[in-house]
Amino acid sequence: MAKQNSTRERQSAHFPAFETDAPLEVANSLAPFKALVKKLSEAYGPSGSEEAVRDLVRDEIKGFVDQVRVDALGNLIAQRRGSGSHRQKILLSAHLDEISLMITFLDARGFARFGMLGAVKPLTLLGARVQFESGAIGVIGREEKNAARTEIDPEALFIDVGASSAENASVRVGEAVCFAREFVDAGAFLVGKALNDRAGCAVLIETLRQLKKSPYDLFFVFTAQHQVGARGAGAAAYALQPDLAFVIDAAAAHDLPGAPTNGIALGKGPAIKFQDEGALTNSKARQMLLNAARDARVPHQLDVTPRANGDTLPIQAAREGVPTGALAIPMRYLNTPSEMIQHDDAQNAIKLLLALISKSG
Repeated sequence: MAKQNSTRERQSAHFPAFETDAPLEVANSLAPFKALVKKLSEAYGPSGSEEAVRDLVRDEIKGFVDQVRVDALGNLIAQRRGSGSHRQKILLSAHLDEISLMITFLDARGFARFGMLGAVKPLTLLGARVQFESGAIGVIGREEKNAARTEIDPEALFIDVGASSAENASVRVGEAVCFAREFVDAGAFLVGKALNDRAGCAVLIETLRQLKKSPYDLFFVFTAQHQVGARGAGAAAYALQPDLAFVIDAAAAHDLPGAPTNGIALGKGPAIKFQDEGALTNSKARQMLLNAARDARVPHQLDVTPRANGDTLPIQAAREGVPTGALAIPMRYLNTPSEMIQHDDAQNAIKLLLALISKSG
């Protein structure tokens, strides 16, 4: 849906002017969904440094939104106006950032110590390759003295960047570092780093591309700093004051050897969440998701695991409160450098969202 440069901008104290430089023409052919997920997965985007991923998303949604802006926290907020009068505002969110590390100290020999940004699992770190914003690559090693075979002490880990001293090291204290891992298309399955929540971002982008019209004013929010306290989501919800919100996130899959057989599984559809860490999803929003799944005739699962930490709580608690639902893409190896999703689960999430926002609830 291309828009002319004359598109009117809305102004308010809590909602600054959007940019309105959408292109006059939309490309006839769109990149395949897997190529989109690959592009987003391999981008560098730790918490607080989401610029590269944000720019990719901005490029992908040009021509499909009416207005777009970046707020002070780094959230990308895109508006798609609805049809009719007395339109409700719906916020749909997915986070841009990924689990990552930050350099805290460089010793005299150039080995870097680090802290964690997000729910990084220490067992996945030893021998992992990491990448800095400059493109420099490092390898994570550990002190071997008194090292246990079955445990990883984060304080004994370091990043080797191939330096001989702190002075000639290519990195500095305070730099963030992400995992260096190539995306893999395994047919029905997709594997890569940062699929939590770049897969969710891809789902929102593709939903925008396929959406013909909606009775709602829609705000697609690609949030910043999720991994360090979901800060971006709360700020965006406070400014937008939506009537309803839906978070697109990941749900840990349990279809693995030795795991419970009644948990979330890949290939059985997106999961509609009842709980998130610190939050209960709103019953009306949850029922809207269930109705949309029925209308779109897509398989879906019910997720009642409270351990996952998403954007639900800060959005739900913004201002006087926002009725919030959550839709999750089942994911194996969550919060590791090799997260795995099922392609059809993501496609069914798109179908469900299109049914959700294409007609009044």
